[in-house]
Amino acid sequence: MLIPEDVRKILISQQYRIVGSHSAVKICHWTKKSLTENKVCYKEKWYGIKSHRCLQFSPNVIWCDHHCLWCWRIQSGDRANLVWKEFPFEPEKIDEPKEVLIQAIEARKELLSGFKGNPKVDRQKWEEAIKPTSIAISLSGEPCLYPKLSELIEESHKLGMKTFLVTNGTLPEVLEKLSLPWQLYITLPAPDEETYLKACRPLIKDGWKRINKSLELFPSLDCRKVIRLTLVKDLNLKNPEKYAELILKAEPDFIEAKSYMHVGESQKRLKKENMPSMEDIRIFAKRLAELIGYEYKDEDLASRVALLTRE
Repeated sequence: MLIPEDVRKILISQQYRIVGSHSAVKICHWTKKSLTENKVCYKEKWYGIKSHRCLQFSPNVIWCDHHCLWCWRIQSGDRANLVWKEFPFEPEKIDEPKEVLIQAIEARKELLSGFKGNPKVDRQKWEEAIKPTSIAISLSGEPCLYPKLSELIEESHKLGMKTFLVTNGTLPEVLEKLSLPWQLYITLPAPDEETYLKACRPLIKDGWKRINKSLELFPSLDCRKVIRLTLVKDLNLKNPEKYAELILKAEPDFIEAKSYMHVGESQKRLKKENMPSMEDIRIFAKRLAELIGYEYKDEDLASRVALLTRE
C-alpha cells in the first residue's frame, strides 16, 4: 500500500477520500459555504469559476519536496512514529489520469451526498455541484511530482473542467514541458534564500535556485499566471522590495497576497498570532503594488487575501 495505513486513517478522519493509490479529494470549505449559505470563494469573484462546482484534488497527497511551516497537510515526522519517504515520489505503479479523475468525481459526489437533503441547500444547486466545472490541483503535496500531470490536465479539459494548478516552483523542468492549465500558480514563499530555508525546510539542496528558474520561465508560459504569496507574521511578511525584484522577473497576470491561516497540521508548527490581519495584508500588498507598478484591484476579508493586477 503506497499510503501508509496510519496516514490513510488520519486523512480519512480529516474528510479526505483516497482515490487510487496516491491521489485524494476533499470538499472545499467554500463549496460547503456556497451550498449552505450562498457565500463564495474569492476565486469565484475574481476568476469566474463556481465555488460549488470546484473539485479540490491532489494527484500525490502526501509527497512533497518542502516541509513548509504553514502547510495544512501531514508531513513525515510531524507526529510520533509517523514517518515515510516523502521525496522523491516513486510509486511502483502510476495511476492513470483518466481513471483517477473519474474516481475523484465519484468520490466527491459521495462526499456531497449528505448535502442533498439539507433544507438549506437548493436542490438544483446540489445537482450542479456534483458535476464539477473546475479542478484545483492544489489540495496537498506537490502536483508536479506526478509524472502524468500533463495528461491529467488534458483529461480534465476533455471533461470540461477549467484547471487551476498550484506548484511550489521547484520543478522548472516539468513546467517547461507541461500541457498548460487554464490558470497556473507559483507560490513564492520568501523574499530571500535565508527566509526560504527557514520557512519551507526543503528536502532538496537547490530549491531556491529552482524557484528562481521557474520565475524566469514564467513569462514564456502561454496561460493565465499568478504568483501566490502565503504571508506569515514574524517569518516572511517582510521586505516587499525583495519580493518585488523576484516578481518582476516572473511578469504574472495576477498576484495574490494571502494571510497564512491557522488550520490543519500547521497548528502544530505555528501560532495563531502568526496570522496577519487583513490590514497587515493590505499595507504589505499596497506597498508591493507601488514597487512593481501593479494595481491594488480587490480584497477578500474572509480569506484575508488581496489581488494585484497589471495596470
